[in-house]
Amino acid sequence: MILRQFLHTDPVGISYLVGCGGKGTAAIIDPLADPDTYLSAAESMAVKIDYVIDTHVHADHISTWPGLATAGAKYILSSKADVSIPFQPVEDGEEIGLGNVVIEVMHTPGHTPEHICLLVTDRTRANDPWFVATGHTLMIGDVGRTELATSAEQGARDLFRSIRNLKSLPDHLTVLPGAYAGSVCGRSLSANPVSTLGFEKRFNKAFRIDDEAEFVGFMLEDIPPPPPRAGWLRATNSGRPLAAELP
Repeated sequence: MILRQFLHTDPVGISYLVGCGGKGTAAIIDPLADPDTYLSAAESMAVKIDYVIDTHVHADHISTWPGLATAGAKYILSSKADVSIPFQPVEDGEEIGLGNVVIEVMHTPGHTPEHICLLVTDRTRANDPWFVATGHTLMIGDVGRTELATSAEQGARDLFRSIRNLKSLPDHLTVLPGAYAGSVCGRSLSANPVSTLGFEKRFNKAFRIDDEAEFVGFMLEDIPPPPPRAGWLRATNSGRPLAAELP
């Protein structure tokens, strides 16, 4: 398996290149930098970017998937995404093959209704997943805010169920989030961009809450201001830009 983590600071976010060197194929997860950043990295690793996957329709940055699609990558979103752009829809449990690497889709609504996490297995090492790319569902030290695409309460109830599904996965799984400290999509994010499910179960205050009512109450406390231009960004990433809200 090839795995490359890209830590971005303006805006704050994390992208990933995942691929199979033997088959020369790769996917980019949650791109937000200039497409040449990922294309150059792929070229240096002798792989081709065949897929670009957004874990959700973002409200904190513009996704740079179009430049990667122009270079030949298929754009993937959840089948639940309400957008006006061409994409390849994926369902919960569906697999995306990258040679010896397999990406399994988990529908994890809450941060947004269409959010997905990605369970990644390297079959040259084992038939069980190695890590989970969690987007803004689970981040290191916190979980994603829930009011950017629906009501905060409904989002929190959806997120509680999604978290319960993540908690059923093995503790040893590495967690690779879509953001870290400095992002506006969480409240107590760590500057450490990697963890394990077991560590987050023990030390992530939001993630360890097992009662739904308590979790909803926690998520509705001290909601921070939305990301700048959140509505415009999400609408633009959906293919329906808001002319009244300029960047």
